[in-house]
Amino acid sequence: MRRFVGMPAMLLACAIAPHTGFAQAANAKTAEEVYKNIVQLKGTPADQLQAAMQFISASLGVDCEFCHVQGDFASDDKAAKKTARTMMAMTAMINKEAFHGRQQITCESCHRGATRPVSTPPVLEADESLKPPTPPASVAGATAPTADQIVEKYIAAVGGKEAIRKITSRQAKGVVIANGAETPIEFFMKAPNLRLSISQNPSAGSYTAFDGSAGWMGTTGHAARRMTPAESWAAGIDAEFALPLRLKEMFPQLRRGRPETLNGAECEVLIGTAEGHPPVRLYFDAKSGLLVRLVRYADTPMGRNATQIDYSDYRESGGIKVPFRWRLSRPVARFTIQLSEVKSNVAIDSAKFAKPSGEIK
Repeated sequence: MRRFVGMPAMLLACAIAPHTGFAQAANAKTAEEVYKNIVQLKGTPADQLQAAMQFISASLGVDCEFCHVQGDFASDDKAAKKTARTMMAMTAMINKEAFHGRQQITCESCHRGATRPVSTPPVLEADESLKPPTPPASVAGATAPTADQIVEKYIAAVGGKEAIRKITSRQAKGVVIANGAETPIEFFMKAPNLRLSISQNPSAGSYTAFDGSAGWMGTTGHAARRMTPAESWAAGIDAEFALPLRLKEMFPQLRRGRPETLNGAECEVLIGTAEGHPPVRLYFDAKSGLLVRLVRYADTPMGRNATQIDYSDYRESGGIKVPFRWRLSRPVARFTIQLSEVKSNVAIDSAKFAKPSGEIK
């Protein structure tokens, strides 16, 4: 069983922000230039080390202290840390020699949430033989919808092109639900792709924003930091104000995937690809046409971390349907955003989305 790593309210900004992807500016520092005793991950961008450790943690179902000494992460006193380095070298060698350098084998390939990988198939625990999962039923004689038809149904389900275009800004209030606690949150959104979220806990406010070209984040009393290019890419997807109308522009390669069943409902799947970025998977309810799940990925030195967003509680606001509930799940964190109020076409100054030059007030 995977061990859940809790998410304190003070880390809410980091949780809402996209996971760091495997990207680095030309003048960025490497892991060994910032951290002590880096061996196997030399040359890794320093801002990717945490994401790589999260990948390992989720793959083995452990906390940081499984490999590291509390308070002295550079220490080699724990045998598990030395074993981890050997395993990293092994997967790198397999990928190089068997997959031409493509990252096909990772910690997750063998561990699947356990500290010790399973090497034998499980025994049968029932009299019936194992059966493959039943694929979603299809209507006899029906033709599978094309990617364009799925997008058009999505646009119609939300309210239609004209209704979507009439809304140019939105302000929303609600709560973030994590670990049984609720934290107030407020969103400011403006077309075409400006977005700011502010979550307020007793000690400080946490800010995550996309200014139209790049993302930034921070907390009250501290200087905001600019997101990495990969983080900004993910934040830009979240900031798309008229997502139904922009899908084909965002993803030059948009193809239909195999239908899947989510929570008992049949879904059509689209796989969107943009140059230089991992693919994005979008799930649409086959009956309503509404978007019910989006899965995006972030490359790390160890493998891809997934971010899954489930949309529900669609309500009409300003003449179109808007999801009032989003559940965001990652390998090491999960939380829900429940909106209580949404206002459309409110006046919002574009300067509100700009990264502060100094400390966030």
